[in-house]
Amino acid sequence: MGASTSRDESDLLAQVRAAARQEQFLEVVSAEEAKKRFEAHLDLSPLPAERVTLAAALGRVLAHDLTAPIDVPPFDRANVDGFALRAADTAGANERTPKQIALNAEVIACGHAPQVEVQPSTATTIATGGVIPRGADAVIMIEHTELIERLPAIELRRTVTPGQFISYAGSDIARGETLMRKGQLIGSREIGVLAACGLADVEVVRKPKVAVLSTGDELVPPGETLRPGGVYDSNGAIVAAAVAEAGGEPVTYGAFPDDPPALEHAVRRALTECDMVVLSGGTSKGAGDLSHRVVSQLGKPGILVHGVALKPGKPLCLAVADGKPIAVLPGFPTSAIFTFHAFVAPVIRARAGLKPEAAQILEARVPLRITSELGRKEFVLVSLVADQHGAVAFPTAKGSGAVTSFSQADGFIEVDALAAVLDADTQSHVTLIGDSARAPDVVIMGSHDVALDVVVGALAERGFSARTIAVGSQGGVSAAMRGQCDLAPVHLVDPTTGIYNEHLLAPEISLVKGWQRMQGVLFRPGDARFEGKNAEDAVHAVRNDHDCLMVNRNAGAGTRILIDKLLGGTRPPGYANQPRSHNAVAAAVAQGRADWGVAIDPVARMYGLAFLPLTPEHYDFLLVESRRDRPAVRAFLAALRDPRTRERIAALGMQPAEL
Repeated sequence: MGASTSRDESDLLAQVRAAARQEQFLEVVSAEEAKKRFEAHLDLSPLPAERVTLAAALGRVLAHDLTAPIDVPPFDRANVDGFALRAADTAGANERTPKQIALNAEVIACGHAPQVEVQPSTATTIATGGVIPRGADAVIMIEHTELIERLPAIELRRTVTPGQFISYAGSDIARGETLMRKGQLIGSREIGVLAACGLADVEVVRKPKVAVLSTGDELVPPGETLRPGGVYDSNGAIVAAAVAEAGGEPVTYGAFPDDPPALEHAVRRALTECDMVVLSGGTSKGAGDLSHRVVSQLGKPGILVHGVALKPGKPLCLAVADGKPIAVLPGFPTSAIFTFHAFVAPVIRARAGLKPEAAQILEARVPLRITSELGRKEFVLVSLVADQHGAVAFPTAKGSGAVTSFSQADGFIEVDALAAVLDADTQSHVTLIGDSARAPDVVIMGSHDVALDVVVGALAERGFSARTIAVGSQGGVSAAMRGQCDLAPVHLVDPTTGIYNEHLLAPEISLVKGWQRMQGVLFRPGDARFEGKNAEDAVHAVRNDHDCLMVNRNAGAGTRILIDKLLGGTRPPGYANQPRSHNAVAAAVAQGRADWGVAIDPVARMYGLAFLPLTPEHYDFLLVESRRDRPAVRAFLAALRDPRTRERIAALGMQPAEL
């Protein structure tokens, strides 16, 4: 009895001495040094892609650039219930002197192609979303008309302008444009964009599988009866949830007692089945703290950091076993979650293809006057850029019917219900959307071109982000003069000299050569009015033919200047139809709503149209000289000169400028 008691006392004394002997950490390093050591042994590139359905794509990261397979909308459509007509026929109409026009015997419902052409002084009933019929260039709201059933006809009580209440084909998404870029986080807005393009699945970055284990004799699984001296394993639940928030897929292995063989077996299994292992507890130097000892035996290079100069979080242990990261977090929940977000979450996000987390709200100046409807609080989507005075929030041009409005905006501002207007240059709170707090590295405002996507993609490969805001060549010139962008893509010809873009230079604005693209007349193959002729002769022959409809471009576009010069002051049928892009012009011709228009050769080929060359056009960049030395701007210029980029531009049918 005495000998047994003596041995028990001896064992107990050894445990007491071991528990009292808190071995000092071999080396306590700074947080910066700890992160440097850890990440130096890790592959922080996104994991390989996997294909998932749209339903499973929410919250995932796009693995590759996506190109739009169709135009959205795929045709010119009505934005309101009303009547499709020619805007010129409404001239002079008002409440006191209404104007009467005949009503066609057709009602255009959604999903049905129109059969009747809208002739002068006629109109066709059309529902919201209906296809705009041939001959019409505007829609008048039903509320601004009166039906005369006996004729039938309608009385017009307001005038409308060309393009009013019409969304043109490709005005939301243009076929062939980069729909989303590699690395973009897919939210509900992006799901809508993918669905609008008819895509049922998408390739995304695989989520890293992160094993979550807890250690300690005291741990009790939630839901079980708490025994004396025990505590519930809260760390397991906290860390698993944090893994999911960071973009990983948590794989919970449960809590393990302080049994080295059992813990080692579990961790080795976790390393085989997962991409990363996170333990909590057992990382101090006490007698029962064994996680770090187990981890040191799992593979090369082993433990890299054990002890960080943080409060809380000093006992943190970071290791790598044959390429797979292992983190042993402190046992106290506050310390565990603090160190998780500082050291583990960035690794998970990187492997998941996610960007670092961002702030939520900022102050920005709204440069444009925004009118609003009294009695309704209005949320205005904005894109953020910067000038010499700070952040600038540009209201997005796309309307509420555009599925990309939300996905392409950085945030939104609120206009109070009692305010009829938000004055220009007002400072406003911008509520950010998703990860939008990080300002772009370079801002590009002006005319858009499919080859611009190539350069922006090459810039992204160099690690820089770009924001492109399509405001037309004239809008780009204005933005450059105000210092609200770094580069402004333009294609404006000097009517006096016939030289492109050089007349736009100013003391603080220089010109960077981009590429040439061939402008020409688009028409449907087999149309004898155009086949076998040159562009000038063909247009001259049809410009007074009322059965041959043109489709124009919007004022301020470089192509519009070219069109007006070609027409020599005449206004052929369809002149008032003025969409804002080459794609919309091609769509109108391809779908028979117009017979000819002017656009670039690559778009003609994309839509299967015939093409009569007109003139090469220079698509160049105005560079704000004060921004030239910014790293992202230098990278953009380097990407523009890169032989690989130039080859990709040439493959689109463009001719890169000589170096």
